[in-house]
Amino acid sequence: MLWETYRLAQREILRNGLRSSLTVLGIVIGVAAVITMVTLGGGATAKVTGDIGKLGSNMLQVRPGQGFRMPGGARTGAKPFKAADAAAIERDVFGLKAVAPAATFTRQAIFRNVNWSTSVTGSTNQFLVVRDWALAAGRMFNEGELRAGKAVCLLGATVEKQLFGGEDPLGATIRLGKISFKVIGVLEAKGQSSFGTDQDDMVLVPLRTLQRRFTGKTDVAIIYLSAMDGVPTEKVQADTENLMRERRRIKIGEEDDFHIRDMKEIITTLTGTTRVLTALLAAVAAVSLLVGGIGIMNIMLVSVTERTREIGTRLAIGALEREVLLQFLVEAVVLAVFGGMVGIALGLAAAWLGARSMGMPFVFNPGVVAAAFVFSGAVGVVFGFFPARKAARLDPIEALRHE
Repeated sequence: MLWETYRLAQREILRNGLRSSLTVLGIVIGVAAVITMVTLGGGATAKVTGDIGKLGSNMLQVRPGQGFRMPGGARTGAKPFKAADAAAIERDVFGLKAVAPAATFTRQAIFRNVNWSTSVTGSTNQFLVVRDWALAAGRMFNEGELRAGKAVCLLGATVEKQLFGGEDPLGATIRLGKISFKVIGVLEAKGQSSFGTDQDDMVLVPLRTLQRRFTGKTDVAIIYLSAMDGVPTEKVQADTENLMRERRRIKIGEEDDFHIRDMKEIITTLTGTTRVLTALLAAVAAVSLLVGGIGIMNIMLVSVTERTREIGTRLAIGALEREVLLQFLVEAVVLAVFGGMVGIALGLAAAWLGARSMGMPFVFNPGVVAAAFVFSGAVGVVFGFFPARKAARLDPIEALRHE
């Protein structure tokens, strides 16, 4: 009986093909919009997580000052760190994989007649461990170069490309400002971060080299920390805060003159923001599903009016009310489900094209697709029930008199 009812519904839908197509258009647009928004939102979340992960796994940053606060901004006048602070953290804080003191300045990189303004970071080999940064060619600094502050450097991929093009840079000499440096290695490309900065536009030199030849001071601007796998970064942060308060002689009740940034907190904040925005956009897009459901109800009411005599005839020859109700309900559900299937296909195609054009990963979410399909069928049931019930409750005599 159900199969026969489906065939009758299909025949009626195809009889008015153009009207049926326009009826399901709202469902198609609604489902496609929801799937597109949710899929792109998932891609944006994955991109943010991946980009911040490129900065380093389980990484924390310790900086002087209190960071940015509202409304006063960053606190000024906080004394900088020293290399001894990084050594104390490495010695006294449990669960650290690497500790890298660093300082950064902007300098002009020069090779032959090519100039390129870039950032010069002074640090140790631990900087590469903290940042999960591998070498594409060459070698890292040796102990003698680190202790003596030798004029050697590692190039980021962007600097290598700008200065050397396709030429091999290993062993070449470049100038950073007025000081000549020998290139001993090239870093693997990391690409652009979520904050819009080119991570590969940098030159890494030994920390003592930068301090002696550029700044003339022993200050450290930032200390990078990397926690071991399985060690909570919250514990590392708390232990580091206690140690730094002790070393900087901050009394109980006084505010810290330094701040520690956990990259996991940034990931949580940014991904939470993208999820909220995705949910908001999906909710707005879902409104068109309701509009499509109202369209289905409207057309089914028109169909009931047009087929009043047919309904009266069926009831007069013995059809049950539930059979008439089922026929019209099946028609509404078929329209909604067909619209949902087309909407799913269009939504996935639009999401794939959008993700590709915006440089985001395409994240297929089967749960969203299944929910959209079920919801489209539910729209057909909900908005098709009232017209179907109206058809089933028609008086056969009055229906047969209808013109």
